[in-house]
Amino acid sequence: MLYQVIEVLGTASFAISGVSVAMGKKLDGFGVLIIAFVTSVGGGTVRDVLIGQAPVTWMTNMTYVYVIFVSTVFTIFFKRIIGFLRTSLFLFDTIGIGLFTVVGVEKGIMAGLHPIICISLGTITACFGGVIRDILCNEIPVVFRKEIYATACIAGGLVYFILKMASVSDNLVFILSAAVVIVIRLVVVKFKISLPSIYR
Repeated sequence: MLYQVIEVLGTASFAISGVSVAMGKKLDGFGVLIIAFVTSVGGGTVRDVLIGQAPVTWMTNMTYVYVIFVSTVFTIFFKRIIGFLRTSLFLFDTIGIGLFTVVGVEKGIMAGLHPIICISLGTITACFGGVIRDILCNEIPVVFRKEIYATACIAGGLVYFILKMASVSDNLVFILSAAVVIVIRLVVVKFKISLPSIYR
């Protein structure tokens, strides 16, 4: 049950993140909806294709489509409640990557894959929707900058398996692993921590 809740919350968070970016680029209503959609399901679609799941998850469960649509409409009409676009983008993007990291790792486990591959799938699920969003909006994807982004997802995936080995309950594993990703992102942005640059 908690797994499904996490998927829905992650989808909503990424949809709001996508809407924030699209509105900042002054796209029309259709463009805003498309960006919200690819941000929400882009990473999951890439993951499902990689593990050979067809049709991909959002095609077999209309809940995701409804959540994206409702989140988009809510954000458009209540953007003042959501807050300043830059702040809301960061907040909801951070929540999204935390929740979707857990979803991706769990999908890998269900497919019987090695833990390293599961962590990779968690990172892909969390990051690739944002990559597609940024490319479509003519931005350099966050994951390709020196900001700690994908690294936070990897850390969350590692915590997931450590907690599993410690026989922690599944619900607590989900919550703590997602929290690790979210906290890392908040801390590194707050204190401007980044990976070392290869350029001098």
